[in-house]
Parts: sequence; C-alpha cells; structure tokens
Amino acid sequence: MSDQRQRLKDDFDFYSRNCLKIRTKDKGLQPLSLNDAQTYIHSRLEQQIVETGKVRAIILKGRQQGASTLVGGRFIHKTTHNKGVRAFILTHDGESTNALFEMTERYYENLPKFVKPSVSAANAKELHFGVLDSGYKIGTAGNKAVGRGQTIQYFHGSEVAFWLNASEHTKGIMQAVPDADGTEVIWESTANGVGNFFHEQWKLAEKGLSEFQAIFVPWFWQDEYRKKLPEGFTTTEDEDALVKQYKLDNSQLFWRRMKVAELTTDGVDGGKAFKQEYPMNAAEAFQVSGGDGLITSDHCMKARKETVTGSGPYVVGVDPSRGGDRFAIVRRQGRKMYGMESYIGEQCNALGKNVAICKKILDTKCPIAKKEPDMMFVDYGAGADIVDRLHELGYKKRVKAVHFGSTPLNPEKYTNKRNEIWQELSTWLVDESLPVMIPDDDEMQADLCASPYSYDNKDRKVLWRKDRIKEKYGFSPDYGDAAALTFAEPVRQDTKKKKLNYGRSNVV
Repeated sequence: MSDQRQRLKDDFDFYSRNCLKIRTKDKGLQPLSLNDAQTYIHSRLEQQIVETGKVRAIILKGRQQGASTLVGGRFIHKTTHNKGVRAFILTHDGESTNALFEMTERYYENLPKFVKPSVSAANAKELHFGVLDSGYKIGTAGNKAVGRGQTIQYFHGSEVAFWLNASEHTKGIMQAVPDADGTEVIWESTANGVGNFFHEQWKLAEKGLSEFQAIFVPWFWQDEYRKKLPEGFTTTEDEDALVKQYKLDNSQLFWRRMKVAELTTDGVDGGKAFKQEYPMNAAEAFQVSGGDGLITSDHCMKARKETVTGSGPYVVGVDPSRGGDRFAIVRRQGRKMYGMESYIGEQCNALGKNVAICKKILDTKCPIAKKEPDMMFVDYGAGADIVDRLHELGYKKRVKAVHFGSTPLNPEKYTNKRNEIWQELSTWLVDESLPVMIPDDDEMQADLCASPYSYDNKDRKVLWRKDRIKEKYGFSPDYGDAAALTFAEPVRQDTKKKKLNYGRSNVV
C-alpha cells in the first residue's frame, strides 16, 4: 500500500484515474482519465516545473475542453497531499463559481479513504483540511480586488478574459503567491476579443516577454467533437482546406458544420462565432469581431501552410513606430512573404537607430532572395526623417516614402494610398490561381485580419483608420501595414546595382 500511496502522490495521471471522479453527460460518475488536451496541458505544466521550479502559465482554449477540470483536480491533489498550503480559484461569474465548487466537492467526496483528509471546516465555497492545515477556496471576480493580505500557493484564474477589473485582481493575486519553488499560477480562458488584460498577457507570454508560458489547445483535440456522418456526406472547398491544413477527418468536419449552423442565430455569423468559441489557432481565437475584414483567418492559414519559392524583385516594407507601436518590417519576393522583425522602446527611440536598422537591411544580401533589396517602401507618416536620411546616404533609388493619405494609382477604385495597398495585398493573398506564402506567425495573422472596412458613396471600400483599430481593439496592425507597403507600386528588378561609395557619409 505504501508504494501505491507514494505513486498516487508523485504521479497525477495515476492519481486522477484512481481517485478523482467527474460527472459525464451520458455515463454518470466516471474516473478522470485525462483527454488529449488535458494530457498536453499537464505535460507543459510539469515541464515548466522541471525547468523553473514553479508554474506560471496562461492557457487559451475553446469551450469545454477540460482545462478547469484538470486544474481543479491538480489542486485537490496538491492540497490533500501537502501541509500548510492554500489553493484559490477565481471565476468570472457566480454560476461558474458554483459549478467549479460542485466539481471540487465531488472530487473530495469520492476520494478513497486512504487519501482523503478530514475536513475541519467548510462553507459554501471553501474546504479546510484540519490535520494538514491546507485549504481550497473558490471566489468570483467582481469590482473589488481580491487576494491582498493572503498567502496562496496555488492559484487558478478561470475565464480571465471575462473578468471585471482583471488587472487589479491579478496584481493582488501575484502579491499573494510567493515567488517560490512549487507555487503555481494558472490563467485560462476562451478569447473575448483583443485589447483586454488576457489578450495583452497572452501576447507577452507568446513573445517570451513574461514569466508565463503560453499554452494553446485547438478544438479538434477533443475526441467527442465528432458527429456521425449522414449518408452521402460530401465536403465543401472550405472544409477541404481544413483537411489539408489540420488533417481533420469527416466526422470532425460534420461536427463543425453542425456547430456553425447552431451558432448562426439572430443575425450572428456562425462561422465567426465558431472561430472564437472553438479556435483552430491562437490568432483565430482573438480574431477581430464586428464588421467584415478584407482578409480572413482562413486565407491566412492557407498561406501560412504553403511552401513557395520567391522570384522577381525583392521588396521590403517598413512601418516605423509611433506612439509606442512597433517598428515593423516585412520582406516579400513575388508570391513569398517572409522575414518579419520588429523593434520597440529603446530599440527604436532615436533617428540614428531607425536609420541603422534600415541601412543594415539595404546593405545585406538576403539569404532567401540571394540579393540586396530592390526597393524599400517606408510609411512617410512616421518615417519622413528616416527616408530623408537614407536619401542623404545614397539610397534614393532604393528607398521610397509612401504617404498613406495620398492619391492612389487608381483613384476610381481606391480612396487613398493605404486603402489601395491593403486591397492589393488582399487580392494577392486570396488569389486562388496561384499559391502564396506568409510567415507562419499568429501575430502576423492577427494584424492582417484586423482589416474591417465600410463603403463610401462611390461604392469603394474604405478601411478603418489605424487609430480607430487601435482604439477599439487595443493594438495597431503594424505588421499588416508593413506587409501592405510591399505593394506600394510596381518594382523593376535591378540586376546591375553598383556598390555605392559612401565615403564619410556612411556614418549614421
């Protein structure tokens, strides 16, 4: 028995199958046997403990994928096996608080006697294990900050994207959790648009700019997200594309089709709702809602998975930073877009630094294109000084300013230059006759899809202004603008470029 008890303490997967019970929709109480999504999350958490000694994780997932079930079981395991520890779970509303505590009580009540500590005190939302001096509490995020004045070893924030005052709550929580080995802080949520606390924290974690690791779980990892096929089932072109990109089978496709139909009610676009509720990838989960975009996530995902060899002129788009935005750069050669890079803060807070970044690109033979850029297009709104300085340094033939508000090449079709280059980008991307390739990057996809538009009195598409996108959604599509800049005008390939003699002027 001692060997078994030790294994129950050390091996959560073994513990969950033998000690924890969940209520299923069709079979009643059943052991918690981890599904693929739960197994993946658990492995990521355990790996982080090995690497850092603690857990700091942010989980982005679709509906009903078992993340809360896993974390709840994980924390019951820890609070019933360790002395003097506290677990605290915070949900977004009262109904969810009740549901998670019912799950917790079910876990505890069905524990085998030899791993079930006595409860010295209990109320509606708390269990206290007297002999161990450990506890498990569940609360609801409201208007007032929580966590201050407490000491918590294990914290689970559920549906953080839907919290009121999420920033204040998390400040209190992070002060309550010691920065010590063995502690765990887990934030999980479905997406709720962009610009909120959860979205911002996800972006930081994804870039490796916080102590939190980003964990994404796609909907199709769920075995139950399948539906028996009707006779004569055939797939659409869009579904065929999903098969190619994600290796979905027909039963998954049919489940998805029925779920989209279910979500299409009261004027709601079921396809868009599905992407938010059941995302394929992180960028799709945060997709901008409300109004159509020039570019959809489906177009992006297809292009992300293509393999294309570039040919023709090598063009660079540069969207300089303004107001705290990124200094974003994108490269393109024909049907191949690649080479994203960005700079923020002190990396690009002076003219000399900005010019040096551009000059290095202009002077460097690209390993993909096998040459230096044929042309660099720079947004003149924030990059006027950059363009002027590069011209002084001898790059006038290879550097051009693009005024977003200027007259387009085709004024009958486009209202201004920014509308023109974005729509040219869209045409290039959605063209079914020739494959195109873009960086396989969620941030690029999010920027490209942040392209809502309306129509003017001449039936021309008018993109939202960049400041409007930033105000409403909390981010600026800098990579999108940099990508669009590569379509500013036709570029002639110069195969006979002469090396410039800068003399003393090559000092930035």
